[in-house]
Amino acid sequence: MDEQERREERRHLFDNPRNVKRVIGLLAGICVALLLLDLCYTKRVHYGAERLFGFYGFYGFVGCVFLVLAAKELRKLVMRAEDYYDR
Repeated sequence: MDEQERREERRHLFDNPRNVKRVIGLLAGICVALLLLDLCYTKRVHYGAERLFGFYGFYGFVGCVFLVLAAKELRKLVMRAEDYYDR
């Protein structure tokens, strides 16, 4: 078996950029559909901000961005040297 045949065997679903674009498009479509569904039901809210269109999507996005940024800073505090366990 030559190198070309081995490469062909190891191809995965997301090796094709077209498949990646399809998945991203599908996820974007689902996000838009869920955002539009926000208009289709009556909300019972505790705080006034919850009445805003897309509030929970925006709140979730901001929360995820905050978690990523906090994790980047936390990494600086708890990161160990590469050879920590080899010593």
